[in-house]
Amino acid sequence: MKVWVFSKRSVVGTALLLVVLLVGIIYLLNLGSDVVEVFAPKRKLPIYSVETSEKVVAISFDAAWGDDFTDDILDTLDKYNVKTTFFLVGFWVDKYPDWVKEIHERGHEVGNHSSTHPHMSKLSKENIIKELQTTGDKIKSITGIQPTVFRPPFGDYNNLLIETAEELGYYTIQWDVDSLDWKEMGVQPVVDRVTRNVKDGSIVLFHNNAKHVAEFLPMILERLQEQGYKIVPISQLIIKENYRMDPSGRQIPDA
Repeated sequence: MKVWVFSKRSVVGTALLLVVLLVGIIYLLNLGSDVVEVFAPKRKLPIYSVETSEKVVAISFDAAWGDDFTDDILDTLDKYNVKTTFFLVGFWVDKYPDWVKEIHERGHEVGNHSSTHPHMSKLSKENIIKELQTTGDKIKSITGIQPTVFRPPFGDYNNLLIETAEELGYYTIQWDVDSLDWKEMGVQPVVDRVTRNVKDGSIVLFHNNAKHVAEFLPMILERLQEQGYKIVPISQLIIKENYRMDPSGRQIPDA
């Protein structure tokens, strides 16, 4: 039979070590995410939607290829007295400068959608700046207004992209309702998808050259207005300061 003999010094030392460990654990628990962030920087999020007590939503059109239905879209928006946001790629601006001017003159917001439509999370800061500034300058030269909202192609982003966009004066915008109009599923599936998923503060994604846009857009606008929604450009929906982001990318106003 073994008999363990502990000296007074060893007992006191062990006790002190346990106290130090306990204090350290409590300290870490109290710091919570602040400690975690030191070792794993918090991922920045673009704006997907906005917390609001008002029945207001924003719809947007990404324009990268083609202009077949742009006239129909603008006429429909006029008919329902709706103003919205068009995100334009630089090469689309080069090809259709008259449409850029027309979109602006009809009262719609013109946003930046990059210059060459790349996966921007793969770019260096220098190339991100080039993508944004090139298209921003082109838009300003036509409309006289520097764009302030930016949508990354493919919805692809990282911290560097969002931080660089912020430095250039842009809010990075995603969406919480994807019409999936590019899948060409027909008219009713798009109408149902949008009207069933939209909520106060939603941002809806469409494409200017979606095959059935001339048919589904008036149906959606009419349905949303019947439900009491006001439809505005994205820059009128988002919160510009004194807000935080929840994990879903929803802007929450500070209390």
